[in-house]
This record gives sequence, structure tokens and C-alpha cells, in this order.
Amino acid sequence: MSAQMQIQPTALTRRLADQILDLIRNEDLGEGARLTERGLAERLRVSRTPVKGALHLLESRGLVRPTDGRGFVVAGGEPPPPQTDAPPQDDALYARLIEDRLGERLPDRITETELLRRYGATRAQLTVLLRRASAEGWMERMPGHGWAFLPTLTSMTGYRDSYRFRLTIEPAAILEPGFVLNAPALEQRRRQQLALIRGEIHTASDARVFELNSGLHETIIECSGNRFFIDALIRLNRLRRLMEHRQKLNRDDALERCREHIAIIDLLLEDRREEASALMHRHLATVGLAKSSPRHETSLGSAS
Repeated sequence: MSAQMQIQPTALTRRLADQILDLIRNEDLGEGARLTERGLAERLRVSRTPVKGALHLLESRGLVRPTDGRGFVVAGGEPPPPQTDAPPQDDALYARLIEDRLGERLPDRITETELLRRYGATRAQLTVLLRRASAEGWMERMPGHGWAFLPTLTSMTGYRDSYRFRLTIEPAAILEPGFVLNAPALEQRRRQQLALIRGEIHTASDARVFELNSGLHETIIECSGNRFFIDALIRLNRLRRLMEHRQKLNRDDALERCREHIAIIDLLLEDRREEASALMHRHLATVGLAKSSPRHETSLGSAS
């Protein structure tokens, strides 16, 4: 009997399946984009067993498909819209939650009742808010009605160090002996970057740009096959997500970064890995210097 026939979804696997769909939508993952159990478990802060159940559930819906020994990939079908009657997410409310967390005005654990009272939100608004924070990997539901904030970078020093760490692992990952190019996923990432260059960079939210760019870097490092590199970058992206939200995106700088992303992808697709590695190093060095400049440090305010 096939894995699809044996699926008996629990509340947890259904919730995880919805969260995985959120990630697919938010990062605009196209057909062929890899979804590994370990990577998803790390991002969703659960063990691999329920993630496997959630992926099989999505497989039964035709939304993902298994690959030979490499986990799952996104199938060709369009993910259905979120199953919720809540209104569109309130970006201003989300920004307040981020600012309050980075400003240490919220405890590590908090109940939905406390959040409703603090922000004057409706239950539907709060549901969308918490689902978004959970999908982005900086909040998780606790047993009962409580929620916990997960560790994040909150200082400019830590933020600078994160880029120095990335300078060490990302160029090296491209040169790993086990590097196997995932051409369909990289071509999809290239289309996303090209859409940003053609105008989306001026209309997309800061959070949307972060998800697309961090997703591109994760797609590249996953090709290395080195689990330590892959896990390290996934964890680091989760830690720096709130700091990225808080910084005001410079659209002109971001446009140049998109061009560099496409150049890196093109080198990889042409199997010019040494050049791609060198360009990745220059790219990260430039971005890290720009984002840790006094202009950005001032914008972080009390986060330091």
C-alpha cells in the first residue's frame, strides 16, 4: 500500500501541512524546489516525524512529490489559497509586534488573551498574525493557548557577526565536492529575481524581499549536500529575520543585489563554480558592509 493510502492526518500534521504551504507561497517556490524533512523540521521547530507526515499529506493532494533519496520537491500544481476567513494580514500590527519584541517589551512567553488585549485586535486578525510569525520561524505555539518567542539576533554586533559567518560558509559550500546543482529550483529563483528587477522590487513588502532573497541563498547552499552548512544557514536566517524586518529596505541597493543574485545563478547554471564562489564572497562582503553601516545602526535604535 502506498504512503498516500496510509495517511491518517492528525491535527499536528494538518497544521504543519498548512505551514509548509505558507512557506511555499511566501517564498514563491516553484515546481522542483526542494523540501527536506530536516530543513522544514528546523524551520518549524518540530521533529522530523510529523514533518514527514505533513509532506505525505501534501503529496496526497498533489502539491509535492518525492524524489530519489533527496526528500520532496514542489509539484507543478498551484497551492490553494489559505483556508481562513480572516481578513488580509495587517502589516502595521505585525510591525508593532516585531518592534515590541525587539524592544524587549514582550515576555518570552505570552497568551493569546494578553496579545488580544495589548493590540486591540480581533481574534481573526490575531490568528493571521500568529500564523505569519510561526511560518517565518520566530514564534511557536505552546501546549494550551500560549505562544513562545524563539531566539533572534537583537544587536548590531550579532548582526555583523552573522555576515562574517556567512562569508565563511556560503562561498565554501559552492565548492563542496558533493555539490549537485538543482537546476529547476535555481531557474525558479532566477525568475523571482528577474521579476524584482523588472519592477516588483518597488512594490513588494520588505518581508517579501527578505523571503525571496534568503530563500535563494538557502537553495544554493542546499546544493552543497553538506548538512552542517545547510542547517547553519537555515538557523541563521531564522535568527536574523526580525532584524531584517526592522531595517528599512533601500530599494536601489536591493536592486543591485538582485542583479548580483542573477549573476551568481548564471555562473552556477554554467558550472563555473569557482567564479560563482568568488562572486558570492564579494556579494556578501558588500551587503554585510552596507547593512552594518552607521546609517543602518541608527535605524535599529534600542535593538542594540
